[in-house]
Amino acid sequence: MDVSIIIPTYNRLWSLKKAVSSCFDTKLKIEVLVIDDGSTDGTAEWLKQQPNILFFQQANRGKDWAINNFFRYTQGKYIRFLDSDDWLLPSSTHLLFEEAELKNADVVAAGNQVYTVDEKLIRTNNWVINDDFIAQQLGETDSSHYSAYLFKKDFISDIPHRQEFGARDDRQFIIEVALKNPITSYIESPTLAHRMHQNERLQNFKASEAFLASLATLKIYKMAFKLLSASGQLTQRRKNAGIKMLWPVSHWLAKDNIMEGKSVYNWIKELDPNFIIPDKGFIGFCYRTLGFSATEKLLKIRRILLKGIN
Repeated sequence: MDVSIIIPTYNRLWSLKKAVSSCFDTKLKIEVLVIDDGSTDGTAEWLKQQPNILFFQQANRGKDWAINNFFRYTQGKYIRFLDSDDWLLPSSTHLLFEEAELKNADVVAAGNQVYTVDEKLIRTNNWVINDDFIAQQLGETDSSHYSAYLFKKDFISDIPHRQEFGARDDRQFIIEVALKNPITSYIESPTLAHRMHQNERLQNFKASEAFLASLATLKIYKMAFKLLSASGQLTQRRKNAGIKMLWPVSHWLAKDNIMEGKSVYNWIKELDPNFIIPDKGFIGFCYRTLGFSATEKLLKIRRILLKGIN
């Protein structure tokens, strides 16, 4: 088997059919594993009628549990992960596979396209060439979506999807992959269609969920920087890449807990004593003159007043 494509799904029959059908646009030996995470919308009944997929069921335990529990059934030399509300672009798996075989790559990356819920193209995000894969994954440049990637199965077999990182589980996974220093390559063609919609999905955060996602992001960077430091690989370039992600995290955390946000800001200053707050205009002026805590207090008062007006 050339490639195994893993699709966890929960109550997304409305988009699952498109996701599944997109996987077979290739002459490669493909297997598609669909794990129904306790859906109640007829997903299981539809999957049972599909002769060309491997269908698994589990109680509603989440995407990460589904992938980890059924990964052992994959037989492909390479793996692709696909969310059930997205789809693979034509010939993309074949192109990724050819590049992986040519370069003996552990990971082949690519860009993606973003679509509306009714499949109208919004934009194309081309792959950004970067000579430091770790820095790229830490946030130096855009790193696309991990469903646009092809992974060598043997290389990622000991890297689980970690449910404790919630909505940031994909980011934790790909950073762990990067920390293993894989042989990487890329193709210029985008390989994933990422669908934006207002149905339930991880990136539609409520305020409390955004706070938890920010905590998860902070945990990811604490862990990554600790490992990089221990192996002598924590360069200033990689610190700066992480800071690009940590600065908005400090702000998000401060919305709920100013001291929590301030602690992240202090860590940023430790990572780069020359850090310059990137915000422009009046807010940037406040950060630079009043300080982090005072500015966040003002922003909090402003949000309360605006909420009262509305």
